[in-house]
Amino acid sequence: MANISSYRGDPAAVRALVQPDRVHRDLYIDAELFALEQEHFFANTWNYVGHDSQLPNPGDYIRAEIAGQPLIVVRHGDASVRVLMNRCAHKGSRLVSAPCGNTGRHFRCPYHGWTFRTDGSLLSMPLKNGYEGTALHECEAAQGLVTVPNVRLHRGFIFVKLNDVGPGFEEYFGDSLSSIDNMADRSPEGRLEIAGGCLRFMHPCNWKMFVENLNDTMHPMVVHESSAGTARRMWIDKPADAPKPMAIEQFTPFMSDYKFFEDMGVRVFDNGHSFSGVHFSIHSKYSAIPAYDAAMQAAYGEERTAQILGLARHNTVYYPNLTIKGAIQAIRVVRPIAVDRTLIESWTFRLAGAPPELLQRTTMYNRLINSPFSVVGHDDLQAYRGIQAGLHASGNDWVSLHRNFDADEIGKNDVTTIGTSEISMRNQYRAWARYMTLTM
Repeated sequence: MANISSYRGDPAAVRALVQPDRVHRDLYIDAELFALEQEHFFANTWNYVGHDSQLPNPGDYIRAEIAGQPLIVVRHGDASVRVLMNRCAHKGSRLVSAPCGNTGRHFRCPYHGWTFRTDGSLLSMPLKNGYEGTALHECEAAQGLVTVPNVRLHRGFIFVKLNDVGPGFEEYFGDSLSSIDNMADRSPEGRLEIAGGCLRFMHPCNWKMFVENLNDTMHPMVVHESSAGTARRMWIDKPADAPKPMAIEQFTPFMSDYKFFEDMGVRVFDNGHSFSGVHFSIHSKYSAIPAYDAAMQAAYGEERTAQILGLARHNTVYYPNLTIKGAIQAIRVVRPIAVDRTLIESWTFRLAGAPPELLQRTTMYNRLINSPFSVVGHDDLQAYRGIQAGLHASGNDWVSLHRNFDADEIGKNDVTTIGTSEISMRNQYRAWARYMTLTM
């Protein structure tokens, strides 16, 4: 296993870890490389930090962490969303510890009582006269909290980029944003709201294993045979037109065959983004909810409603830390903790103006498939554990990504192909190498 001296300050060595059709095992198991990811890769890319429905009022905030740096996402008094470093400008204390709350018009440091407005500017400090004649006003402390300048909202989704290098928001995401648009358009009011709490699931594996698995359609019929396969066998003798319980409806498509997933299709975009389910997906045949269809047609008309609901994409990966299921209104957020520890957060959304049956379907899916209580999720977790352990075996330093490799795919920023291709993984690692070395 390489040590940090092999990679720090050596972008050529880092780029060599990613070949056109394979990647080096150090990407998953080298702790020093993980530290460099925090310093470079995550700071150079656009990362999801929250949704604006979590900040309905001035002073509302949520706590986040990107690239190992603690952040506050806050609704300022002018209704804008600001992102601040969660660090007092005085002694460096963390300003907020709660995951969310309302700070009013200012933040107050719990150590010495310095206060800062919600735009980060310094408001007051105790015993201000003690600083007269000093150089305080010439140093960083007097400038208030450090603000993150690269903040963008898209249909309520809040993204940040900590470093100034690299592409802007639109260039970075491009047409992949159509999946977020479709998810929001599924609301008769065109608006999403975070509903309920968050399910957090610690994974003893490298974060990249989880992300690449999202559009790996070769594993479901193998890994999920014990869970989804059992559900399918329970229903196999029922008439084809028998109404399925919601759990059966959500479980059984995971046991579709290779041809189903191959025909489903995958589309990849520049910078590591992708979605599976170009033509259809495991969400395509959910039972109709007449009240919802009526609300959508009243809002959009019959033709536009058919266009919106006709898109039933499986997973869309917004590389590196967000994946969404637009057809089921659920997202998962990747929080890398260590080289072999990743926290996965699962959130559900309410479609504003939709009947409650939609939210019921969403929350059931999140519990059945994404939560720490899920049997499907534990299937994947067992696979990740095995990979994390197996990659320490000697004799082969490389991970194969050869399936359906075509050299012509390199350099293209929008490719659609069969759903069982490993193109989405190759696409992610080309982006990883690019943004990992952008500031090295």
